[in-house]
Amino acid sequence: MIRYILKRLLMLTPVLLGVSLLVILIMELTPGDPVIMVLGEGYSQEEYIAKRDEMGLDKPFLQRYAEYILNAVQGDFGHSYRNGQSVMAEIGSRLPYTVRLAIDGMLIAIVFGLPMGVISAVKQYSPTDNILTIFSLILTSMPGFWLAMMMILLFSVTLNWLPSIGVDSWKNFIMPAIATGAGTMAALQRMTRTTMLEVIRQDYIRTARAKGATEFRVAVKHALRNALLPVITVIGVNFGFALGGSIVIEAVFAIPGLGQLMVNSIKSLDTPMVTGSVIFAAFIATLVNLIVDIVYTYVDPRVKAQLISARVKKKVKAI
Repeated sequence: MIRYILKRLLMLTPVLLGVSLLVILIMELTPGDPVIMVLGEGYSQEEYIAKRDEMGLDKPFLQRYAEYILNAVQGDFGHSYRNGQSVMAEIGSRLPYTVRLAIDGMLIAIVFGLPMGVISAVKQYSPTDNILTIFSLILTSMPGFWLAMMMILLFSVTLNWLPSIGVDSWKNFIMPAIATGAGTMAALQRMTRTTMLEVIRQDYIRTARAKGATEFRVAVKHALRNALLPVITVIGVNFGFALGGSIVIEAVFAIPGLGQLMVNSIKSLDTPMVTGSVIFAAFIATLVNLIVDIVYTYVDPRVKAQLISARVKKKVKAI
């Protein structure tokens, strides 16, 4: 297992290199001049040249990229063009808001999505199943920004129960968390229902029922655990996306997270901040996928057995 983890971490290096090159190249080809963005109006030619030299934009593209990678390896991702702040310091100051929003959203999705999927599978084709399926389809079809604005209109403007913007208290995260987790909750409900329906038709489920196990025990202990692998994948992928920054949700609720940072940086052609943010998001997404793979081995021992079997076969071939 340790060898597998180290191998996956090594594979992360070319991924991050490719992401950084692609992002910097896109920012390089984007119309506009970051020097003018920084200087504003009324600058002289001497000021323009001096600022361009200070930002390092007078060097060839490949030289700038090579220097960026060398500095990044040492933990220096540069400084923002807009405010001169360190990229990592800026990301670090905004990360807690995004992490909290992602965790809250995923908790809502798991707490409601999993039971809904189990109930739909156990009560297949019943009125309860139909209602839950229609509800999940509505959530899937509902854009996150529209749901966010409708909740603001209802709970903030009309009922005055919850604050609409800011991060002053825990109440500020209720609506953003619901908007973030709604789509994942619907996906979990559908995925859990589908996998549960496949599992509950297996012979060992009929055997458990024949031995007198209750329907709750059969559904939770025997069926759900064996149906969890695709569900864990959905949770991991969506959690990685949320940690990368829920751009639309953060913009609607004015949450100063990574998503809002990326949007503002792209608008101002702030290449160091955009590159650092995207690299960080890619790293988080890859790390979450690795954690999901590790969780697989604990949820389903057959996955771990396959890894061990593959390693043994390689040793036998080497001999």
